[in-house]
Amino acid sequence: MDKKRSNASEIWKRLRKNKMAMAGLAILLVLVFVAIFADVLADYDTKVIAQDLSKRLKGPSAENWLGTDEYGRDILARIIHGTRVSLIVGLVSVGISLLIGGVLGAVAGYYGGKVDNIIMRCMDVLLAIPSILMAITIVAAFGSSLVYVMLAIGVSGVPSYARIVRAAVLSVKDQEFVEASKSIGANTATIIFLEIIPNCMAPIIVQATLGVASAILSTSALSFIGLGVQPPDPEWGAILAGGRNYMRDAIHLTLFPGLAIIITILSLNLLGDGLRDALDPRLKQ
Repeated sequence: MDKKRSNASEIWKRLRKNKMAMAGLAILLVLVFVAIFADVLADYDTKVIAQDLSKRLKGPSAENWLGTDEYGRDILARIIHGTRVSLIVGLVSVGISLLIGGVLGAVAGYYGGKVDNIIMRCMDVLLAIPSILMAITIVAAFGSSLVYVMLAIGVSGVPSYARIVRAAVLSVKDQEFVEASKSIGANTATIIFLEIIPNCMAPIIVQATLGVASAILSTSALSFIGLGVQPPDPEWGAILAGGRNYMRDAIHLTLFPGLAIIITILSLNLLGDGLRDALDPRLKQ
């Protein structure tokens, strides 16, 4: 336990030295705060859903800080509640990818041979299909609900996690602590999930951080083309889609949700890059 605390402290110390990563972490914490307290910051029924055509397409003002959309709804309130949707979809999608892909990759890496060959050839087939195309196919087949969006994006990310986990398992499965577990009669599941996986978490954590960013982008893309979160529910891609016809007269309809997407993706990428450097033992100083 002391060794684990020491390692965690060392990783945190290296991460703190990376100013860009800390900036990304700070932005991400603000977004998480906004997502958790979205109902307190902006009332859903009166500002996000309710329409007031007398206020349509108004620019930023003291009453509506980021202006209003084509239905008179407050843009800031919709972006705030869209933060919750985007983060939930990103986290759940990555969780699905990591759960399925992690199990398949761990089994393939641990057993090797025919099991490895069969699993990884299936992953190669899935990798040959663009992830956004696979997500569009799943959503178009089953429906455009939030659940199916998360499932579609999660399934499309399985091959990447399977390959990363497999590579990580292959790098540690022949080490002494694994042989010691085998010698005392530990079963396969215990060895894989309690011994091997915890010792190869670094690349998985980095990929998961960057994967949340990719999932948020995919969600916005699906919503933009009408296959993601459906109106009137707020989602950044859907807000962009609603404002694209008014870009000449009311650029704020697309400017602010676009900035929300950019800032969120940038913060996650900065944090992911910082974690990659902090978790790399070759960069210890």
